[in-house]
Amino acid sequence: MTIDEIITYLEDSSSEKFKKNIIKLGIPAEHTIGVPTSELRKFARKLPKDKDFLMELWQTNYHECRILAVLALKPKDCTDEDIAYFMSGIISWDLCDLFCKNVLIKQKDFDRFIQDWIDSDKLYFKRAAFTLIASTSTHASLSIPEISAYLALIDQHSADDRLLVKKAASWALRELGKTNEQAKELAIAQAEAMQQQSSKPKQWIAKDALKELTLLVQAPGRSRLISSKSKMGKEL
Repeated sequence: MTIDEIITYLEDSSSEKFKKNIIKLGIPAEHTIGVPTSELRKFARKLPKDKDFLMELWQTNYHECRILAVLALKPKDCTDEDIAYFMSGIISWDLCDLFCKNVLIKQKDFDRFIQDWIDSDKLYFKRAAFTLIASTSTHASLSIPEISAYLALIDQHSADDRLLVKKAASWALRELGKTNEQAKELAIAQAEAMQQQSSKPKQWIAKDALKELTLLVQAPGRSRLISSKSKMGKEL
């Protein structure tokens, strides 16, 4: 399979309607083909896993090719230099979150990215830090002290008025709160404390997170809490 063959396949699978949706994410029209992520996920299974080949695919600058590269990458093959390179090329929240969940969270020492990036002035580096906090609670068994430390980190670094940062910080608060009942109470307490601060971004984040945090319930057979408004939650 060649890069040209991949692009031809993507062009044959594209739609103008979906291309318009991608452009709304801020992706320049010349850098998108217009293929749904669901289709990309299926196609990614057929790609070679060679990092050099995937680097070449990334360098086409097409949004869909970059998603394919992230989906096919082996996390263990990525060096710090590779990670810095990929992060520098991310210009949309969907690719940022995908890279976090498919590559970064699977690094043995991913927490250092959180610590290094959470006070960054670069939009997608900072969003990645909050996305990793949100993701870590679903990938690992966090202790209460670890959850408390992440909650404090969110409070310390969330006075940022950029919408994509605020949404990621709210997501991190909510995902930490879903860990268990004690974590829920801690997350609610943290959100309520943020509501009382003078920072408008923190107030926004807290209000947004509390909409879900206050609805979380324990479902039988589920380790994490779920929303009482979800299909399963309504049956409790």
